[in-house]
Amino acid sequence: MSRGPRPPVVAVDVDESVTERIDHGEAPIHEPGLAELLDKCAGNRLRATTDYGAIRGTDATVLCLPTPSDEDGRIDTRTLEAGVASVGESLGASGDRHLVVFKSTVVPGTTERVLEPLLEARVGAAGEAFDLVVNPEFLREGSSVADFFYPAKVVFESATDLGHDALAALYEPLFESAGDVPVVRTGHREAEMIKYANNAFLAAKLSLVNELGKLCKEYGVDAYEVAGAIGLDGRIGARFFRSGVGWGGSCFPKDVAALVAALRDAGYEPELLDASVAVNQRQPRRLLDLLNERVGGLDADGDEKPPRIAVLRLAFKPGTDDVHHSRAVPVVESLLDRGVDVVAYDPVTAENARELFPGIEYADSAAAALRGVDGAVVLTDWDEFDAMQTPVVVDGRRIV
Repeated sequence: MSRGPRPPVVAVDVDESVTERIDHGEAPIHEPGLAELLDKCAGNRLRATTDYGAIRGTDATVLCLPTPSDEDGRIDTRTLEAGVASVGESLGASGDRHLVVFKSTVVPGTTERVLEPLLEARVGAAGEAFDLVVNPEFLREGSSVADFFYPAKVVFESATDLGHDALAALYEPLFESAGDVPVVRTGHREAEMIKYANNAFLAAKLSLVNELGKLCKEYGVDAYEVAGAIGLDGRIGARFFRSGVGWGGSCFPKDVAALVAALRDAGYEPELLDASVAVNQRQPRRLLDLLNERVGGLDADGDEKPPRIAVLRLAFKPGTDDVHHSRAVPVVESLLDRGVDVVAYDPVTAENARELFPGIEYADSAAAALRGVDGAVVLTDWDEFDAMQTPVVVDGRRIV
């Protein structure tokens, strides 16, 4: 790893509209703190391009490419493989030793069986040697900037001490500012598995607390008091321990599905993870059942006027404009299937939501969304209520 003045960071993306926004210091997605970072760094220490050849002359390439699920839940690595091939071809034309870091989430064995051979084949005999490191990310949407600067842990694998030292040097400024960050040095497959195990555990924990929440409701018990007390146990902890409408987003559904598919491919029946997914899929229906108990008319027939329901917040969590696998999606779909008049409000992600639900009404404020409705459902942690015709709020995130 070269010393002296820090070299500029080059961001490579196949979408020219994304690279143009980055070069202009604009965030292509909503993420707290990201716009400020881009405004500070773009044009100075950061530039963006669609040309993979720009990696020549740099010290390291960090691959952060998506691995979405296919119809069976298995990961689709085609985008990642295309990126690896482009990196390898660019390195084959260079004369420098290079650090290649894989951050993409892949099932154990993918790096050894697919990615490393592909990279070697593309670099070819003409290219210089490279050091490969698996370094999974643990960034949460809505707080990824803070998570990067103050990580709970850093996990990486390298087959060589040179690769390990190069990545350690890359992280050195972060460690200096973040303090004592736990570093886990492990094997290829272990590094790949840690990310899946992390998300599977959190998903199962959330589904378990939702099952407990249902039981508490049957007995008239405050589920949040119970969860708060249990969370004081150091073996359990209070984070990810609030019952509600369930988990969603870009990571938990995809990673749990991939792990389930991998376990079945290995001949093992993942009963606990299957149960976790089943509980999660029931949570939106439970929310609508509670709404129907208090408002009625969600299953109206004939000429009976359907209720008007406000859906507050459409992103899967606060601080993001991501509606991917948001719990709002099955809720809105079910309301529309029942003929309900839906009005939605989200100050950040309305444009993304319009692509999913172009036919519903979108309010420009919470007050406008709530005005004259028969009830409201809250699907993301947040607060602001007034002017409801019928004061019924089914709170899927316990913010009231």
